[in-house]
Amino acid sequence: MDSVSSSSFLSTFSPKSSLHHSLLSRRSSSTSTLLLRINSAVVEERSPISNPSDNNGRPQSKTKKLHSRTNHTVVSSPAKHRPEMTLATALFTTVEDVINTFIDPPSRPSVDPKHVLSDNFAPVLDELPPTECEIIHGSLPLSLNGAYIRNGPNPQFLPRGPYHLFDGDGMLHAIRIHGGKATLCSRYVKTYKYNVEKQSGAPVMVNVFSGFNGVTASVARGALTAVRVLTGQYNPINGVGLANTSLAFFCNRLFALGESDLPYAVRLTDDGDVETIGRHDFDGKLSMSMTAHPKIDPVTGETFAFRYGPVPPFLTFFRFDSAGKKQRDVPIFSMTSPSFIHDFAITKRHAIFSEIQLGMRMNPVDLMIEGGSPVGTDNGKTPRLGVIQRYAGDESEMKWFEVPGFNIIHAINAWDEDDGNSIVLIAPNIMSIEHTLERMDLVHSLVEKVKINLVTGIVTRHPISARNLDFGVINPAFLGRRSRFVYAGVGDPMPKISGVVKLDVSKGDRDDCTVARRMYGPGCYGGEPFFVGRDPGNPEAEEDDGYVVTYVHDEVAGESKFLVMDAKSPELEIIAAVRLPRRVPYGFHGLFVKESDLNKL
Repeated sequence: MDSVSSSSFLSTFSPKSSLHHSLLSRRSSSTSTLLLRINSAVVEERSPISNPSDNNGRPQSKTKKLHSRTNHTVVSSPAKHRPEMTLATALFTTVEDVINTFIDPPSRPSVDPKHVLSDNFAPVLDELPPTECEIIHGSLPLSLNGAYIRNGPNPQFLPRGPYHLFDGDGMLHAIRIHGGKATLCSRYVKTYKYNVEKQSGAPVMVNVFSGFNGVTASVARGALTAVRVLTGQYNPINGVGLANTSLAFFCNRLFALGESDLPYAVRLTDDGDVETIGRHDFDGKLSMSMTAHPKIDPVTGETFAFRYGPVPPFLTFFRFDSAGKKQRDVPIFSMTSPSFIHDFAITKRHAIFSEIQLGMRMNPVDLMIEGGSPVGTDNGKTPRLGVIQRYAGDESEMKWFEVPGFNIIHAINAWDEDDGNSIVLIAPNIMSIEHTLERMDLVHSLVEKVKINLVTGIVTRHPISARNLDFGVINPAFLGRRSRFVYAGVGDPMPKISGVVKLDVSKGDRDDCTVARRMYGPGCYGGEPFFVGRDPGNPEAEEDDGYVVTYVHDEVAGESKFLVMDAKSPELEIIAAVRLPRRVPYGFHGLFVKESDLNKL
C-alpha cells in the first residue's frame, strides 16, 4: 500500500501557504517590484525567510513574489543587482536577440523557456545564505551529521531565446545537519562561465543543448561566438562548463561536476555556506573534461572516470589512485562514432560502458533539412556494452557486446560473478530513446538486470520492475560489489519524481522486485533519492540499515521540504521532515557528505 498517497504528506505537518490569485501590478516608481518575463510567463521575486537573529529586531524588508500564471504558486528569492552592460555587450545582446527572434525562436517545447521553466523547474533568482530550517516532524538522527547537497540547473539570467533543461548554471542546495539542527544554503558554482556572465550583466556563452538548432542557427550563433572570443569577451580555454549535474567526494576534495568541463572544487564552511574554490585539473594531468559520474571504490579508495567527445577518441578511460594522483589515459578507438555516454559502472575487475543510440548528428545536410539539436538518435545503430579491465594499459583488452534495444543513461551498480567470467549490471533501460532530449515526459525507463558472459559472449537480461524508474542509487559501500537493494525515483512523468521505491534485485527473474515504496502525494514531487548508512563505518551493518533522503516540493502549497526515510521500513517511513526556508527547484544528482569528510575540506 502506498503509505502517502491520498492527502499530501507535505501539507500535513504545516498550514497551507496563502495563494496569490490576482495578477501582480507592474513596477511603480516608489515601491519597486521587479517584474521579469520569460516570453509570456510572468516571474516576480521575494526575499527568503530570514532568521530572526539576522535582523537584530529590525522589521524584515518587503517581500517580492515569484508568481506563476499557471498555478499562482508563490516561490521566493531575493532580488539581485545587475551590473551595467558595456557597449560591446549591449551590441552582442542585440544581435543575439535578432537570432532568437527571427532566425531561431524557441519553436519546440523542449527548448521553449515557457515550458521548460514552468512550475518548480523555474529558477530561484538569487542565492540563499545559510538559513535556519524548521524541523516539522520527527527528529534528525545523529548519523546524518554532515551535509546533503543537491546539484541542478538554475540559469543566472532568464533565457531570452531557446533554452533546454540541461543548459542552466549549476546551483548547489546544501542542507547542513549538526546536532539535530539544519540550515539550508543555495549557492551558484562560480564557474568561469558564471563569473564572465555576471561581470557582463548578460548571457555570453552559447547554450550547448539548445543553441544549435539547424545549420542556419548554428552558423549565426557560431559567428557571434567567434566575435565574442576574438574581442576578448571570454576565453574558451578557461572552460565553458556549467558544473550543474552532480557532486563527488574523492581525493579529499568535494567537486561539483558537469561532463562538458573539468571538475570545480567546492567546500562547505562551518556555518553551512558553500564556497567555490576553483576549476581543478589535478596538477595539469586532467584536460578537457570528465564525466559527472566518477566511481569511487569504497574498498581501495581509487576513483575511476572517463570523458567522451565529438572527435576521436570518442571515449577515454582513466583513474585516480587512492592518493588522488591521476593515472594515464586509455583512449578507446574501437568506439567509432560519437555516442552520448553519461554514466558507466565498475566491478572489482572491470569497467562497463554503454554505447547507445543517442549521439552527435554529424551530417550537416540532415541538420539543415530537419533542424533540431546536433544531439539526436540513430535508429540504425545497435547499442553495445563495452567491458575493459579496470587496470588496462590500452584498449586491446576492450570487449564489445551487442545488446539490441538496450539504451541506458544511468548505471546503478555492477559486480563480477562466476570467478570473474560474468558480469551483472543493474541499470534503467530507456524504452523510447528518441524522446530523451525532446519529450522527457514520454520517456519510460525499465530497470533491468543484465548478465554478460565474458567467455561465450552471451548477454541475457530481464526487467525487475514495470514502473517508470530512474535516478537509482544503492548503499555506496556496495559499489562494484554484489548488492541487493536499489532505491529509485518514480517518474510521473519524467523528469518529475512522484515517489521512491525500494527494489530487491535478488528476487526471482520473473518477479517484480519492489519491496517498499513511498509516494509523496498529489502535487508533490521530489528528485533523486540518496542512501545514507546508519553506521557507515561498521562492516557488519546490514545493507539497508540506514536512511533515504531527498528534497520534495509541494506545488500546491509552494513549499519545499527535506525528507528522511527509514530505508528498512516496508513503507519507507518518514522519520524526519524539515521545512526549507525557500523553494528548492527540481534538479539532478545529490550527495551526502559526512561530518568527518567535511572537516577535510
